[in-house]
Amino acid sequence: MKPVTIKDLAKHLLLSYSTVSRALSDDKNIRKETRERVIEAAREFGYQPNTTAQNLRLGRSYSIGVIVPEMITPFASQVLEGIQEILGTKGYKVIIAQSDENPETEKKNLLMMEQFRVDGLIISLTHQTYNNEILLQLQHNGMQMVFYDRIPSNLDVTKVIVNDYAKSLLMVEHLISSGRKQIVHIQGPDHLHNAKERARGYSDALAKFQIQKKSDYIIKAGLTFEDGRQAAEELLRKKIPFDGVFAFTDTLAIGVMNYLREQNLKIPEDVAIASFSGTKLSTIVYPQLTTVEQPLNEMGRVAAELLLEKITDNTKPDKTIILSAELRFRASTKLSENPTIKDRTI
Repeated sequence: MKPVTIKDLAKHLLLSYSTVSRALSDDKNIRKETRERVIEAAREFGYQPNTTAQNLRLGRSYSIGVIVPEMITPFASQVLEGIQEILGTKGYKVIIAQSDENPETEKKNLLMMEQFRVDGLIISLTHQTYNNEILLQLQHNGMQMVFYDRIPSNLDVTKVIVNDYAKSLLMVEHLISSGRKQIVHIQGPDHLHNAKERARGYSDALAKFQIQKKSDYIIKAGLTFEDGRQAAEELLRKKIPFDGVFAFTDTLAIGVMNYLREQNLKIPEDVAIASFSGTKLSTIVYPQLTTVEQPLNEMGRVAAELLLEKITDNTKPDKTIILSAELRFRASTKLSENPTIKDRTI
């Protein structure tokens, strides 16, 4: 059935379009009797206001676009909880798009959000530079944007991140301090800014303890569980001796851990494994995973708050917010002579 419009109500009541529209808007200049007639007719015919059209007339859609690289792991969902917690209380709708780790899909998502006339975007990138041109174009056209976790490396934009470099350095120091001297880094793709920062932390931790960095001990990988498995398989196939692993993400670390256990290697007795992300996955695997735990819910809340600030006042300068991340030491790096293993935070 065709939706009832203001024109339909005006025709039925023998009133002008503007009178019906003003009555529905509770205009005090419309007589009380006329207002009541219009409201009663709207109720009788099931009239529903077209909020999209109303918002566009006001120059707002009251919708926010959120573009995430993937939805397979809990990372994005934990950030989204924080985003929706803030935006939901302000009357905004959230439109979510997944780029599937593909910059071309990300480009289509950006164009779609522009077509939907969202009031702003919250984005975690699939590539640090690939879509710079379209991002600059959207920025020039007045689109407000906030980036989190995976950020553009050379654009002046508002960002919400953690200190990937410092926390990675500390995590590798933890592996070294626990007696590991042959530590492999499963590195994320070069086109991700935080992958480079975590690799830099790994390298500087080795240098600090005067451990030689070897090219064979850096395995460049993708981003999936299978990529982690393949990295571990490559290490064993090449017979590279190693007693520790620092992985770019929990996902990669779990892929490594699963494969090594299938090959009858004990964790952490034979190989200690640590990673970065802090998703819920780190606590539901065996053994539980030592990881840098990012405040994902807070990351979403802060990104949403910053975006609302920019929408309210587009003259606000761009800023970078660095959130605190915690090192969670769990069973994947703690030797089994201490059977009661608890999380420890530094």
